Amino acid sequence: MGKIASTPIKPLEILRKSIDKNIMVEVRGSKLYSGVLEGYDVYMNLVIKNAQETLGQKGSNVFQRLLVRGDNVIFVSPSLGDAS
Repeated sequence: MGKIASTPIKPLEILRKSIDKNIMVEVRGSKLYSGVLEGYDVYMNLVIKNAQETLGQKGSNVFQRLLVRGDNVIFVSPSLGDAS
């Protein structure tokens, strides 16, 4: 069994630790973005650089910088190996 943390980590704390690291974000409309988290605010608006957009099975687009509105976010995940 894994060790259970005694104090839960708050969502904004996870974002703070993920600055300048790779993240993956799913938003409404079944869109998935991956890239480097450049910034965020208390509303979970996210600025992602070198963002790759994936639309289900329809291929992808690449954006130099992307703003994702927090009210559209389904989940945010630090990339494996980047969560510390």
